[in-house]
Amino acid sequence: MTKVFILDANQQPLYPVRISRARLLLSQGKATVFQRYPFTIILKESLSHLKLEQLGFKIHPGIKIIRNS
Repeated sequence: MTKVFILDANQQPLYPVRISRARLLLSQGKATVFQRYPFTIILKESLSHLKLEQLGFKIHPGIKIIRNS
């Protein structure tokens, strides 16, 4: 599954979206092409009401660090 990079109106990166979502934003006139390689679109307006997925990770507390000395 290919993702499209997306920037907000202030050129801050947002969570990548699917091609279908990017195509929808472009056809509705809410975004324009910012760069062709890698394909990146930029939003015309700031979307303050948009909820973005938070990226995170978990660390298992039982993991031991192995060092080669």
